[in-house]
Amino acid sequence: MDILEAVKNRHSVRRYMNISIKEKNVELLQERINIINNKTGLKIKLVLNEPEGFSGILAHYGNFSGVNNFFVLSGPEGKDKEVGYYGEELVILSQQLGLNTCWVALTYNRKFVKKYVDEEDKLYVVISVGVGTTQGTTHKSKPLEEISNISDDCPDWFKSGVECASLAPTAINQQKFYFEFKDNGVVSRAERGPLTELDLGIAEYHFDVGSGKQIFAERLNNGRKV
Repeated sequence: MDILEAVKNRHSVRRYMNISIKEKNVELLQERINIINNKTGLKIKLVLNEPEGFSGILAHYGNFSGVNNFFVLSGPEGKDKEVGYYGEELVILSQQLGLNTCWVALTYNRKFVKKYVDEEDKLYVVISVGVGTTQGTTHKSKPLEEISNISDDCPDWFKSGVECASLAPTAINQQKFYFEFKDNGVVSRAERGPLTELDLGIAEYHFDVGSGKQIFAERLNNGRKV
């Protein structure tokens, strides 16, 4: 499936089959991780065949089962937006490869996962990945007027970007982000709160996909083309 189809079809999945990720797909994911890490300074890792990452009462509380593979997203402090943007890039790539995912901020075995994080770095979140028992379910999104200043006067690329951003997963599905068409460009912001900057990064990735532009990618990379 193409990237827009992946964005529209991707939903959070918490239960997985005991099926290993194909070697070719592992190679493609690792290749993308290497590019992201080199570009951003993040230290994302793909952990395979390791059920301990989602063992214990927290995973049970989060209704996770069968999670043997996951991305660990870590890096220097202050990289919340980059974690969101490039983590979602991996989520959508996984969907294109026929895999399922779920962003996880709390309900995993943090003590175990920390061993994959350098001492000087921050563990932001993990993302489960694998072959789901289902394809997940659609969650209700906010009206476009609540997450943007969309109007008939806005260009089509902005409208498409906002529509795609409305599909972005966020903590507790709160979607506390906002896109504004201003001076023939776009600015974004997030409400204050836990994970809202990370969520904004996820939404900005969706906006870039929907708009067909690389507005936020270029800003994250100091104006360099990606």
